[in-house]
Amino acid sequence: MASITINIPDEQLQKLQALAQESGISLADLLRARIEDWLNHPTSEFTQAANYVLRKNAELYRRLA
Repeated sequence: MASITINIPDEQLQKLQALAQESGISLADLLRARIEDWLNHPTSEFTQAANYVLRKNAELYRRLA
């Protein structure tokens, strides 16, 4: 397994630590779970935006085919 290091503002770190503590898990476990969720389930906002772009450009795509 690989590891990464990121820099985040202290204020955001404190919020993340509080969320982890409220959930009864470590900060690393909280972040790992959130990243896994993000990778496995694209957000509805992204899906909606992608569908909008595809619909908006459908005619262009037909012409290019």
